[in-house]
Amino acid sequence: MSKTKTIFCCGCQRDVEARLTSGRETYSHRRDLHELPFWKCDGCGNFVGCHHKTKNRTRPLGVIPTPGIKAMRSEIHCVIDPIWKSGRVGRRELYGMIAHLIGVNEYHTADIRTVEQAREVKRVAKELGATI
Repeated sequence: MSKTKTIFCCGCQRDVEARLTSGRETYSHRRDLHELPFWKCDGCGNFVGCHHKTKNRTRPLGVIPTPGIKAMRSEIHCVIDPIWKSGRVGRRELYGMIAHLIGVNEYHTADIRTVEQAREVKRVAKELGATI
């Protein structure tokens, strides 16, 4: 019996019963990822990785993104990671600032659900980077 978990899928725009699979299925061309766990939406084929280096190695990294949202998340990290890695501000503090500016209680890049939301986070992060 395969393991499933209810996770929000950005492609389907709803909670879905995602199926636990491995990198062998999601990244067949990347042998280095074959043994890692992933949650896959069989409705649209999108998937999300897991916190595989923790005690709960199948805990999803966030919502299931579309390829476009996944690309935007990478772009956001290219903006925000240098800010907190510079030591000018802590990561938690930076994420709190982003949350405040986009009007949510808590922010994490893995929880972005739309390309529009990703664009807003990237815009805010760039502004913060210029002022911090």
